Amino acid sequence: MVILNKIYTKTGDEGSTALGSGERRMKHDARVCAYGAVDEANATIGVARLNVRDSEIDEVLALVQNDLFDLGADLAVPNEENSGASERLRIIEKQVLALEKHIDNFNSRLETLRSFVISGGSALSAHLHLARTVARRAERDIVELSMIEGEAVNPFVIQYINRLSDLLFVLARVANNNGKADILWVPGKNRN
Repeated sequence: MVILNKIYTKTGDEGSTALGSGERRMKHDARVCAYGAVDEANATIGVARLNVRDSEIDEVLALVQNDLFDLGADLAVPNEENSGASERLRIIEKQVLALEKHIDNFNSRLETLRSFVISGGSALSAHLHLARTVARRAERDIVELSMIEGEAVNPFVIQYINRLSDLLFVLARVANNNGKADILWVPGKNRN
């Protein structure tokens, strides 16, 4: 269980922070940036939820927000052999498959897309598109971390964050009257 009774500790005043393993890293470290981007994605989903009127969408987003804390905890403890980290909280395949199920469910309500979607339409859709782009940035940061020698990343973390941006895209379309109120990109529209 997590207990937070003191909010400031002053231990980061010199620019470092503690990972879940207790190891200290600089705040600009790739691992810290990766789980920081996940935290930012979670916060943007929280803002999007302020505009949700559909209980099914809200329930899915609430589950995602909890999963993103699991994902951040996974990233905050490097997965190294013989470190005891294997007993730590990790994203598992079941969580990835749950996202795929939600994507398929919501996507079945939408007509085939014939162009790229421009963010907008409804407030909820615009906020979900913002959350999608933040999730994509988190994905880039996580993949970059995974490519650093000596930095292991659980493969389900990468799969989860990849599916999350897909889910947010689909939900943004659902929020626009199942795609009927989407604003579509018209290539070269303003060239003349």
